Amino acid sequence: MSRSSDAEKVQRLNAAFELLGSGCGHAAAADSLCERFALSRRQAYRYLLDAKQLKSPAAPVEATIPITIKVPAHAVEMLRAHAMRSGMTMGEIVSRAITSFLARHRRHG
Repeated sequence: MSRSSDAEKVQRLNAAFELLGSGCGHAAAADSLCERFALSRRQAYRYLLDAKQLKSPAAPVEATIPITIKVPAHAVEMLRAHAMRSGMTMGEIVSRAITSFLARHRRHG
């Protein structure tokens, strides 16, 4: 069986959050998650434990798609170093940089 995507995890976590918020007991909530998402009871309880820590539903995760770009070697070295220092992935850094650049560009031009 394949691993769940981040979007699927958020969907399941939010379903667990809603069940707990509606006053559903843990056993009934686990049964509901098992049935709805074809989870094992153990997985369902993990989602319930994580959902108990939330104050509000988790933000949906936007799907990502791979792209291929060519950048100077020095830029890649700086990107890798920043990723190591920050704990972020290179993809997260590039995505934030592109989004910020395009937002500024739209405002100015």
